[in-house]
Amino acid sequence: MSADKAPAQEGTRRLSPVRVLDVDPLLDDPGIRIVVCCGSGGVGKTTTAAALGLRAAERGRKVVVLTIDPARRLAQSMGIDSLDNTPRRVKGVEGDGELHAMMLDMKRTFDEVVEAHADAERAATILSNPFYQSLSAGFAGTQEYMAMEKLGQLRARDEWDLIVVDTPPSRSALDFLDAPKRLGSFLDGRLIRLLTAPAKLGGRAGMKFLNVGMSMMTGTIGKLLGGQLLKDVQTFVAAMDTTFGGFRTRADATYKLLQAPGTSFLVVAAPERDALREAAYFVERLAAEEMPLAGLVLNRVHGSGAAQLSAERALAAAENLEETRIVDQDGGKAGLRNSPDTYGSSEATAPGTPAADRDTAGGSPTGPDPERSADQLTAGLLRLHADRMHVLSREQRTRDRFASLHPEVAVAEVAALPGDVHDLAGLRDIGNRLAANRPELPEAEA
Repeated sequence: MSADKAPAQEGTRRLSPVRVLDVDPLLDDPGIRIVVCCGSGGVGKTTTAAALGLRAAERGRKVVVLTIDPARRLAQSMGIDSLDNTPRRVKGVEGDGELHAMMLDMKRTFDEVVEAHADAERAATILSNPFYQSLSAGFAGTQEYMAMEKLGQLRARDEWDLIVVDTPPSRSALDFLDAPKRLGSFLDGRLIRLLTAPAKLGGRAGMKFLNVGMSMMTGTIGKLLGGQLLKDVQTFVAAMDTTFGGFRTRADATYKLLQAPGTSFLVVAAPERDALREAAYFVERLAAEEMPLAGLVLNRVHGSGAAQLSAERALAAAENLEETRIVDQDGGKAGLRNSPDTYGSSEATAPGTPAADRDTAGGSPTGPDPERSADQLTAGLLRLHADRMHVLSREQRTRDRFASLHPEVAVAEVAALPGDVHDLAGLRDIGNRLAANRPELPEAEA
């Protein structure tokens, strides 16, 4: 993948130029088999993942997009009634490639793991266990772990040229990386080991250990968990004992897969302080974990086709148009209305005249002054432009602050769109914008 400096305008000096992320070489590289889109919640990871998947498919690759988005926007944008744990082919893709999409079903993935690594009798015992049903549906980190599990399954099948992963929405972008370790810590925890020990010892020794060990805990844990729940946990642990090692082994294997050269991470963020702070934290974490980072996708960036008109000049022009006693206008009725000769005369607007009457005073007796209405409209547009320039300036400062801290990270900027993306055409447009190498925000000027 190449990342080159954005072309500068003639006669303009740039400070700390932002490296530009070149998306197409990344998607075209046959050595890249996994692209992981990560970042904090609400920054457009799902749309970015879907747009990248569509673009890669239309450039000839066989792609599957794995999303964990509960809003189901991915299914809607791809024209599919619903997504589930089975990849479904998307129709309407142009070109020689294929695009498949799926939505992680956390509990179904957990059930598949149990069914694949336990005999039929033991699997039935586990799946019907109340504690397992609660664990598979809502244990902290289960969704992130199952996303890793499903990624490992997809890669092992070797059916797709490229897997694009939309990481789970969460308060922290790091949950996806931490989930295997958290689940491993749970499975290796003192309570789990204590509950597993009786099953491992077996027979009278097991019962003796259970009587001695659990008698010290029953008073406390029994009151906290309840006797039936404690029994359910013991039954679950006994049935899952041989499966625990498989969880840890696969988690370690998937973690190494994420570190492999065939994987690339894309950090997705919005040009806002909190989102880019989270992005910077993630960039540093990926570096610490030796995971390959392709770059940053900066979503929903505000640009302007009239950036040369500053907010200050726009506001000054708006005030100039709105002031009724200015002397720097000339020609037509504006000069007559604002000349010293007419001010205070019967042709001037009397103080306190209602707004509706001011429109006709000194103007056409049959309606508002067209020139005055145009001035008001122009002033309003200038104020809107000033607001946009303030937003653009704030986003530029935020992006440049990130770039100064991480100059090695290439950036692709995608303009803020007027509405949501809801079809393949919208996803295709996002993909084109990602690959255009056209910065929406200007570089910092000397």
